[in-house]
Amino acid sequence: MKKAQTTPEQIARYADMFGALANDARLRILRLLLSAHPDGMVAGDIQMELGIPNSTLSHHLEKLRSEDLARVRRDGSFLWYTANAEALQEILTFLYAECCTRNKAVEPGAIVQICK
Repeated sequence: MKKAQTTPEQIARYADMFGALANDARLRILRLLLSAHPDGMVAGDIQMELGIPNSTLSHHLEKLRSEDLARVRRDGSFLWYTANAEALQEILTFLYAECCTRNKAVEPGAIVQICK
């Protein structure tokens, strides 16, 4: 059975997602959100934890949200941000398929070992 090809649209979407992660502040934010998964964190707690100015944090959270890497929900006057685990699984699956199953550039066992 032949694996479905990744479409140019999917590749463009993944490139945008990786582009959003190519900023150290956004990567730190996403790591923090993953550590709080699945409950997430309010924006003020993210700001205090990472020391990012509020206006800058808002920009980074919006970028992560616009690329579907983070989600936001309102609870009263609080905005709770969570990592979008499904989107992260999607881009990790894309990378895994390219590097570990198609051409074996990286041994699959090495990836599993890194994640433990």
